[in-house]
Amino acid sequence: MKMKVFCSPTSLSWTHSISPSLHIPHSFSVGENKFRVFCAAAQSQKANQMTVSVTGATGFIGKRLVQRLHADNHNVRVLTRSKSKAELIFPVRDFPGIIIAEESRWKDCIEGSNAVVNLAGMPISTRWSPEIKKEIKHSRIRVTSKVVDLINNSPEGVRPNVLVSATAVGYYGTSETRVFDESSPPGNDYLAEVCREWEGTALKVNKDVRLALIRIGVVLGKDGGALAKMIPIFMMFAGGPLGSGKQWFSWIHLDDIVNLIYEAISNPSYKGVINGTAPNPVRLSEMCEQLGNVMGRPSWLPVPDFALKAVLGEGATVVLDGQRVVPAKAKELGFPFKYPYVKDALRSILS
Repeated sequence: MKMKVFCSPTSLSWTHSISPSLHIPHSFSVGENKFRVFCAAAQSQKANQMTVSVTGATGFIGKRLVQRLHADNHNVRVLTRSKSKAELIFPVRDFPGIIIAEESRWKDCIEGSNAVVNLAGMPISTRWSPEIKKEIKHSRIRVTSKVVDLINNSPEGVRPNVLVSATAVGYYGTSETRVFDESSPPGNDYLAEVCREWEGTALKVNKDVRLALIRIGVVLGKDGGALAKMIPIFMMFAGGPLGSGKQWFSWIHLDDIVNLIYEAISNPSYKGVINGTAPNPVRLSEMCEQLGNVMGRPSWLPVPDFALKAVLGEGATVVLDGQRVVPAKAKELGFPFKYPYVKDALRSILS
């Protein structure tokens, strides 16, 4: 027998579609209040459910963001260039309902999404060659341009309401003395140039679409990011500072950057440039000392510049030249950092 259940404010009503002779009461009130609460909760959850398209979903930040969105019962559309890679990372048994789409289907996914999160781009913590530098820039601008075009060309009724687009603290250039917030001007080195063009491309999105540009610092987390590359070098040189140790290290825990992006998706107050860094940047010498303490290793023999350059080439700039960036906008918005201090962040990651 097929039955349909309808939620109403006052009663639970059943209708039957096979046997008209079978007597089923049309309404009853046993447990009525509990059921009312259940219905209200179900309707509220449905109302708060979002559809979010994500580029860069297979990356370090993207993976965790997709996990969080899926755990909260939102509809996730993974926009990828490699469906097979994405299917390995998000197997259907663990992520039922997730849509994985290669570029030819991005248009269909973006249309009807509430939000698009753009995290795509070749990792910068790698050995730079002229070809790699070109790809670091091109990969970011190409995908951002495609996403913006698809949003802008979406019919009004199915156009996303918000674009959250990643950029980086490299926008500010480097300095041992200056403090940078969202109002600071751009630097003039290679990474600053990449970030300027990256942001400029995102700013072409339709003016009716809320745009949040997240300038992300060095993300600390398990199994990826800068920390995964730093630890082996750190272990080889008895845990000393990298380079001079005086350079600033503007970091953020993976959980906090994911929470910040998540908040930017749903909170209309999050718009414009927002620095994705913890409120307490540290000198690299302090970062290494805290890392040594957490790992139970000494922190006395400096890691020479040449060791980092041997591994990362010109890409060592990311670690050897830093900037002191503060999240003025996030603090003003009242964003609750779970890990404001690097000691606690490292302990949570490595313990």
